[in-house]
Amino acid sequence: MNPSYTTDADTPNDMQVDSDEYMNDVDSKDDVAIIDPDELGPRADEFETMIETVLTPLPELPPTLEIKTHTWEIENWKDLPRRTKGPIFYAGGHPWRVLMFPNGNNVDYVSFYLEHGYEESELPEDFTCCVQFGLVLWNPEAPWVFATHTAHHRFTKEEGDWGFTRFVELRKLWAQPYDESGYYLAPGQKASMTAYVKVVKDETGVLWHNFNNYDSKKETGFVGLKNQGATCYLNSLIQSLYFTNAFRKAVYQIPTQDEETLQNSAYTLQRLFYQLQSSTNAVGTNELTKSFGWETRHIFEQQDVQELSRKLMERMEEKMKGTDAENVLPKLFCGKVRTYISCINVNYESRRVEDYWDIQLNVHGNKDIEASFQDYVQVEVMDGENQYFAGDEFKLQDANKGVIFESFPDVLHLQLKRFQYDIDRDAMMKINDRYEFPETFDAAPYLADDADKSESWVYQLHGVLVHSGDLNAGHYYAFIKPTKDGWFYKYDDDRVTKATLREVLEDNFGGEYIQSNGQVMKVRSKVVLRQNSAYMLVYIRQSRVDNVLLPVTEEDIPSHLQKKLDEEAALREARKKEREEQHLYLGVRVVTDDTFREHGGTDLTYFDRSPNDDPAAARVYRYLRKSNVADLAKTIAEDTGVDPRRIRLWGMVNRQNKTVRPDSPLTDLHMTVEEAHSRMSGSKGADLRLWAEIAENLDADGEAIWPATPGQTGSPKTDLIILFLKHFDIERQTLNGAGHIYISRERKVEDLVPAILKKMGWPEKLPTGEKTQLKLYEEIKPSMIEPMKGKQSLKAAELQDGDIVCFQLADGKSESDSSTLNSTITNSTVTNSSFTNSSQSIISSKSTPMTTPMRSDISSSAMTMTSDRSSLSRISSDRIETAPAYYDFLVHKRDVKFWPMDTTSGLETFTLVLNSKYSYDQVAARVGDALGVDPTHLRFTTINATSGKPKVIVKRGQGQNLQSILNPPYSTFSNNNQRNDSLYYEVLDMSLQELDTKKSIKLMWVSEGVTKTDNYEILVAKSGNVEDVIAALIKKAGIDDEAKGGPIRLYEVHNHKIHKQLSRDYLVNSISDYVNIMAERIPEDEIGEQDSSDIIPAFHFQGEPSKAHGNPFRFRLIPKEPFSETKKRLEKRTGMKGKNFEKIKFAVVKRSSYSKPQYITDDQILDELVTSEDDLLGLDHVDRSRSIRNGAQDLFLK
Repeated sequence: MNPSYTTDADTPNDMQVDSDEYMNDVDSKDDVAIIDPDELGPRADEFETMIETVLTPLPELPPTLEIKTHTWEIENWKDLPRRTKGPIFYAGGHPWRVLMFPNGNNVDYVSFYLEHGYEESELPEDFTCCVQFGLVLWNPEAPWVFATHTAHHRFTKEEGDWGFTRFVELRKLWAQPYDESGYYLAPGQKASMTAYVKVVKDETGVLWHNFNNYDSKKETGFVGLKNQGATCYLNSLIQSLYFTNAFRKAVYQIPTQDEETLQNSAYTLQRLFYQLQSSTNAVGTNELTKSFGWETRHIFEQQDVQELSRKLMERMEEKMKGTDAENVLPKLFCGKVRTYISCINVNYESRRVEDYWDIQLNVHGNKDIEASFQDYVQVEVMDGENQYFAGDEFKLQDANKGVIFESFPDVLHLQLKRFQYDIDRDAMMKINDRYEFPETFDAAPYLADDADKSESWVYQLHGVLVHSGDLNAGHYYAFIKPTKDGWFYKYDDDRVTKATLREVLEDNFGGEYIQSNGQVMKVRSKVVLRQNSAYMLVYIRQSRVDNVLLPVTEEDIPSHLQKKLDEEAALREARKKEREEQHLYLGVRVVTDDTFREHGGTDLTYFDRSPNDDPAAARVYRYLRKSNVADLAKTIAEDTGVDPRRIRLWGMVNRQNKTVRPDSPLTDLHMTVEEAHSRMSGSKGADLRLWAEIAENLDADGEAIWPATPGQTGSPKTDLIILFLKHFDIERQTLNGAGHIYISRERKVEDLVPAILKKMGWPEKLPTGEKTQLKLYEEIKPSMIEPMKGKQSLKAAELQDGDIVCFQLADGKSESDSSTLNSTITNSTVTNSSFTNSSQSIISSKSTPMTTPMRSDISSSAMTMTSDRSSLSRISSDRIETAPAYYDFLVHKRDVKFWPMDTTSGLETFTLVLNSKYSYDQVAARVGDALGVDPTHLRFTTINATSGKPKVIVKRGQGQNLQSILNPPYSTFSNNNQRNDSLYYEVLDMSLQELDTKKSIKLMWVSEGVTKTDNYEILVAKSGNVEDVIAALIKKAGIDDEAKGGPIRLYEVHNHKIHKQLSRDYLVNSISDYVNIMAERIPEDEIGEQDSSDIIPAFHFQGEPSKAHGNPFRFRLIPKEPFSETKKRLEKRTGMKGKNFEKIKFAVVKRSSYSKPQYITDDQILDELVTSEDDLLGLDHVDRSRSIRNGAQDLFLK
């Protein structure tokens, strides 16, 4: 158990509360109060007074169940045993006593602890008691002399004692007086120990809990969400929406049965909600964030909760269109607000009604949400010089200007503006002012007079989302009330705990930190402010609470969702069981005749491949370690359809040359699989690797007849060895296994020929009478394929069991056309007795080739796509003619997938089999041949392994080859995160050589006002200027030239604001690669305009100028033009029409008051409001661009 440090007003930080080991070596000062009898002050025998001194108010303010005082008279101090227990007394229904170490617990201090008084056999299993206690050691003859320490602790079965190892130094007990009057603390080895015990109520079940082995589901019935890195803000929002039951039910109604993909955010949200509803452990949000399109870096960036909430709502609203839940979200979360200007003296009013999904309330300058609402709807009187222009009929009039709510939604989201721009610091800051919010409030006073008030507008608190920390670093959590009349619960990532109303309200008001004694905390005379405060409140209309918090039952959950997740849970449970039982099983991989026949590579198989993907892969079994070899042979026989008596298993071992070959047969069929694995010292892998030999010769009893094998105990001595055969088919350009043979090591290499011919079913003589001739090679290892000498003995050639012989017809002609074969190895006359054939003949496979090889020196016309599977035999001169050359191809073979960079180009994705030694030009030649394009116009780009996006353009260099392109020789983080099997390709309009003289300019062409944008990448001569960029843009975009369509200008844009206009002679090389370039036609009213003071830069923002978005533009000012007329020009300039334009609020944004835009009324004159060249025209409206952010740009959901 972990020790905790507890202090009181008299003993700061020098007091140690210890664990049951009672050990503490930390030095500390004792805390002894010496009171002169003539002075006023507490006496230790005045117990009621001492209670107030010792048991000070606790920060948590828990209700008191009972306070008990008990005094133990200690005598004969030095004669007491090392551990001395005081008398038992009762408090809160539990027995207690003081534990004393009279001579110290391994320290020079007397040690005292409070412990429960239960005997071990009587201690309740679920014993828990929260206690504040104080221990006072005092002189019974002079009770004003005492020492005291206080603490609080959650006593449990595991932590049954708590107290103070260093209570008072031993030397200060009776060895010396405390003051000049000569009083001692324990004179005559006698003293009194009074225990003050306050048992408090554990309202939440977690008071002073250490959370070891805490189970949220068991304690609260709810589970939390795992934090991926910095996703606590997401977790708090998701929990709030989950417990808005009507929202959860509506999400379940989204039809996802035909789109059960983790890219569908509605489906992943359904899965998350179902897991929160059914899981016993904390749930992860990885699937949800991946469906948003977020990458790892987004997981570690805290985002704006309000923005995330709005975008998530928009996404779900889109998904609900056309379903039964189509109107649920607007009804739940959407209200209406009216902006008005009402004349005081005449009957004239201008109003605009808008929807809202949340309300942003000012915190600064307001004490509570009611004050914020009053601030929100306060009326501004427009009089004097600020009179309102009420049209030609009424002219200028005094008027009231303001906003008022026409309705509030059933679920009201209040965004508290805790983060605002500080002009003095020129930065965003968190506002920690005290700001109160009630458990219920009446919203009726903030409704318009003509609003429907027939039903109560009282709202009750449902959720409080809290931010703890400052602007740059912090933590988010939520307090939510899942039911109408139940408790609030704290949802802090993966932990859920019950919460008191004080924790929900008072603790999250912010402001000054008030200590338990009622005093304001100060550090160096500076007031300490709370770091945790509410930033979002969720209220539910009381009259609609039953409709919002309606039950969500099993019937509401989509059946396909339940089925899918139940299947996944069953699979996880099966995998868990498999992991738990893994030590009982051994993996077994078996090479059979069938797999060897399909194998087209080196060795007998590729052990790292799955038989589900490759028919040549070894068969895989998960077998009990204690099962015997005979049982394993039966299993393999059943799997292959062979009589078990015909199967003999050979152990395969790793050779020093890094090949894996059969070594010796397993003759003891009764030994266990585990014993067989351990005896094969050459097999160091985790799996047991075997070759299954099948016999065709049986005796009269049906038992297999095996050729004698050297090394078998009790078997006759023999010189037979087993060799594996591979056939290189020149015509098909394939390599395949061709079975195995037994032959004497004393025979010559040329004696292999008749055995091979018999196994392949080929004639010994051609129709011309000539002997069939073969070329033979030994496959020593993948990079070492050596020709065999016909006259050399197999012994001299150092052949042994498990070696591989590769053969091919001598001149590469087809097996059916052997009339012109040249003599390479003479087919000697050999009798049947000269070699032993096990009769396991395998006919040469006529199956489709698995790979299509290419030499590094062949022409581009020989390029073949894997999907085509056509043979290279179509161009005979390009064929690989020898087995060694084919093996070299296998070593350097790479399957590379090529993806078109431009998915709209109509070009296809395809895979090529290439040689890793190919140069850039050879790769381009092969790709060009496949596409039918000029290879000099091809450019390749590597691919990000995580996102699948383009990474780095491949530079064409003489030292560059396919191996170094896909696997860069140097190791950095950037190229480690690169796919090594794929490339993007582009077909350029020019050769790469010409491209080197160009500079790539990425720009955005803005048309139709500023509403339509098209992105282009333009190549311009590095020596060119903006004039050349414009000419290239006209050609690339296919737009009218300047003579016909009007002049074009270019801007540099930063953060959605115009930085500067580029002159037409501005050099291309001076344009940075890291700026955004925007191009547009110059409006007619600006053509020829010389005075820049008549032009104002304009930009779009949402709510705050710091949240810029959209395409900026320049706008001409006209003197004395009322803004009502200016808006008509703005509508034409922006291209925004109808309701979209009507929802825009226009403001002048000044550098001196950037965070406080000056909103413009129709009667004001824009030209007069603009007083500086730095002033901007701001268009305040919702950002609907949904652009994917890069870096620190706006949050997005894919």
